Amino acid sequence: MATENSIGALRGSAPGWGWGRWMWRTLTSMRTAVMLLALLAVAAVPGSVLPQRNVASDPAAVVRYEAEHPRLAPWLDRMGLFEVYSSPWFAATYLLLLFSMTGCVIPRCARLWRESRATPPPGPRRLDRMDSYHRVTLDAPRGVVLARAAAVLRGRGYRISTSDTEIAAEKGYARELGNLAFHLSLLVLLVGMAGSKLLGYEGRVALVEGETFTNVSSSYDALTPAALMDVDDLTPFSVTLRTLETAFAPSGPKVGEPRKFDAHVSYTSAGDEGSATIRPNEPLDVEGTKLFLSGHGYAPKVTVRDGRGDVVFSDAVIFLPSDGALTSDGVIKVPSAEPRQLGFEGVLLPTAPPAGGSRSEFPALWAPRLDLVAYTGDLGMDAGVPQSVFTLDKSDLQPIGRESLRIGETMELPNGAGSITFDGVARFANFQVARDPGKEIALVAGLLLLVGLTASLIVRRRRQWVRVTDLPDGGVRIELAGRSLTRRTLPDGEADELLALVTTVSPERSNRLRSPA
Repeated sequence: MATENSIGALRGSAPGWGWGRWMWRTLTSMRTAVMLLALLAVAAVPGSVLPQRNVASDPAAVVRYEAEHPRLAPWLDRMGLFEVYSSPWFAATYLLLLFSMTGCVIPRCARLWRESRATPPPGPRRLDRMDSYHRVTLDAPRGVVLARAAAVLRGRGYRISTSDTEIAAEKGYARELGNLAFHLSLLVLLVGMAGSKLLGYEGRVALVEGETFTNVSSSYDALTPAALMDVDDLTPFSVTLRTLETAFAPSGPKVGEPRKFDAHVSYTSAGDEGSATIRPNEPLDVEGTKLFLSGHGYAPKVTVRDGRGDVVFSDAVIFLPSDGALTSDGVIKVPSAEPRQLGFEGVLLPTAPPAGGSRSEFPALWAPRLDLVAYTGDLGMDAGVPQSVFTLDKSDLQPIGRESLRIGETMELPNGAGSITFDGVARFANFQVARDPGKEIALVAGLLLLVGLTASLIVRRRRQWVRVTDLPDGGVRIELAGRSLTRRTLPDGEADELLALVTTVSPERSNRLRSPA
């Protein structure tokens, strides 16, 4: 019976090690790990359903969603649902799962490893209560029968332990090793995902044909580095977009659907030069950094002259597609124009309708038209406030003209403000640049999971016992029984085959007797 002192001592230890031990055991239990894994999967659902910020493949997705859902979007933003994978609650769930899996899997792996190396235990006292029980008598020495049984079981891949009267054998340890590999792969997968989120990065860059991208942070249109990633330690290389080849379905139910989407590039890295073709799902790999082709569009080439007749701008300007027919819109800013700055809002129609219209009929450059609205005044670029290259601050601008241009045509601005000429159309490509240092670890984890799960499902772990007892009138009695350690039953006929091989040492002294399982 416990004394009052002992009870008080137990109560006194509860707030310290007692509660700490209980919390650790609860956190590292398999039930908690499964619950956290399910919670993480549920937490990832908004990241798959809702658009996410800092996604290189579609950087304007959140902006469009906010414009389409002006009442709902602010509430979703307050809950961090537009940045799910970088939100504190998602990171907290992930870290709890990592700790839980570590405390759950490592001891379990150690236990499974010990079990896989343990010798088979001796059989129960009553073998006749086991599965596939057989009994037979032989005129042979006990040692000879045991040696024969040991040789047969070893030949069939069993691990055995022997005594003077019994052989205990076990087979199917690969199942436990498969369980070990399966559980360990989950932890390795989490580590690989953590490595990608802590050490990798993802960026976005748009290149017009002929332009060159150098892998430095200032060259990116958008760059999302990981928490422990140093932006000054990017892999040094440069890539030039030579040409972008596209083709579209000209007719049929999927008219306008892309059929060809090839970016021909040249690159330089660490003194090595080469060329490559980047296609969807066929990225360019430069020393572990991959460039994926994520989108394309058109960049109208224009020449702008100011009121003095000087060429103040002559280049291709990227316009962003707004529909499947690549109707694209963008802005042109000319802060160096005199006597006043110039700005243009434009819509490019790759195939303009012959009877007029504001949307393109087809994504190919069959009949390009550039619709422009001209502004003059102060662009606001000297105020020191960052501006998007795709929007025009019209608070200090006045519209001065509107016109639709075909290639080669010029729009003359009123009051001698200048002119703009539509010189042609170039193509541009969107590239997603990513470095994922944890992908190799994740690949190893995936292979480990596949091998471990396959072994644990296919391999049958089972035990066999052969007990040899001397009879008073000479000879021996052989008892053979087996037991399955999985839900699957013992292989049909295995016990009969084992007994037949064991009893070949001499003629049988009596008929074989079988007891019910």
